[in-house]
Amino acid sequence: MISGFSMHLPAHYRQQLDRLPKIAVGADHFDVLYSAKDFKPRILDLIATARQRIYLVALYLQDDEAGREILDALYAAKARNPDLDIKVFVDFHRAQRGLIGKGKQGGNHQLYQARAAEHAEHIEIYGVPVKGRELLGVLHLKGFVFDDTVLYSGASLNDVYLYQQERYRYDRYHQIESQELATAMVRYVDDYFLASDAVQRLDKPAIPTAKQLKGSIRRFKGQLARSHYYFNSSLPLEHEFAVTPLVGLGKRNNQLNRMIRNLVRSCEREIFICTPYFNLPKELARDIEGLLRHGRKVTIVVGDKTANDFYIPPEEKFSTIGGLPYLYEANLRKFAQRNQHHIDSGLLNLMLWRHERHSYHLKGIFVDGGEWVLLTGNNLNPRAWSLDLENGLLLKDAQHLLSERFERERECILQHTKRVASFSQVEQISDYPEQVRRLMARIHRVKAHLLLKRII
Repeated sequence: MISGFSMHLPAHYRQQLDRLPKIAVGADHFDVLYSAKDFKPRILDLIATARQRIYLVALYLQDDEAGREILDALYAAKARNPDLDIKVFVDFHRAQRGLIGKGKQGGNHQLYQARAAEHAEHIEIYGVPVKGRELLGVLHLKGFVFDDTVLYSGASLNDVYLYQQERYRYDRYHQIESQELATAMVRYVDDYFLASDAVQRLDKPAIPTAKQLKGSIRRFKGQLARSHYYFNSSLPLEHEFAVTPLVGLGKRNNQLNRMIRNLVRSCEREIFICTPYFNLPKELARDIEGLLRHGRKVTIVVGDKTANDFYIPPEEKFSTIGGLPYLYEANLRKFAQRNQHHIDSGLLNLMLWRHERHSYHLKGIFVDGGEWVLLTGNNLNPRAWSLDLENGLLLKDAQHLLSERFERERECILQHTKRVASFSQVEQISDYPEQVRRLMARIHRVKAHLLLKRII
């Protein structure tokens, strides 16, 4: 078991990454979408042009304007081409509740059933229960497949992710044309989701409860913890890069977590990390601080608390969920204070993203200028590390074919950021509104922050 950064040179970890099976993809079959505004039009275009299959996997497809537009586009595609195989997979629990902090609401499953009743065509929408309760883990797998095209993003399907009504939640968006990759992602869903009696149709009434599915969910969780993508490995030739899809659930033998740690420790010069919620797993925080001790340049781009999707402006009614952005900010301040000397030396750049009233949801890692790049929905936090079902695409661009595209992407990411020059620039509890101070004091008094760090 590899336990410490200083035990091995970065070359050792690169060897671990190089041993992973790979899919070779031509550089001209890779596209980066640089703006949230481009995401929905691309999805709609890919839906309209698909001929054989559409598989959408996301945390949720929301009953709102943008969500209904996507669902209606799927039904229109099915009407034009009845043989088109369309399947949608969302989290089982999330689909059957309303929005947190928004009062009593019906779940998105009501939309799915209403649309199903209105159409002669059938679109299969499945709820995937990763755990028996949403608090203990959700479907956080990402990736949309249209024929042999994979559109990969950490975003879900609703108004704010799809830039509806002039508001957006900023994420990363990448398109890869590869029959082998697309088929691997479809095969995973077919082999694990569709083969399990824990996975239930949400577009039909009389959905079993999680309690009724208790045994099935327990078996399903065990299967997911051992799951892998299966594909034919191929080494990239001239004008090709390599992509490796990986999946993980739980702390034990989690291949995705292991790859992320190896990726971080493989850094020889510089690393660029995006995470929306600053709550690094202990192991990952140690790896990053190990890089700093060894003179590697580290840039971490994180959302300002006001760009957090749980943030509640002071003029609006406060609820407990609105305390989360302040907990993340407290983590950031402690990390900055502990590493102030690296900030002063220029080795550590903590970049806070803020753009008007928009929000930030970026995840991923660039190593050594983009020689290795991770596309993922993983938030790089303890919840992703141990509770949720996560995946990611590891790209190796040894020939630097994609370097200009990734450089432009990093420039776009940094466009609305400000560097933290001192930990004192980050607000502390005494600076917060009174209701937040009371909540934080109560949380620390009962030591609830220790539990919260594991599940947020």
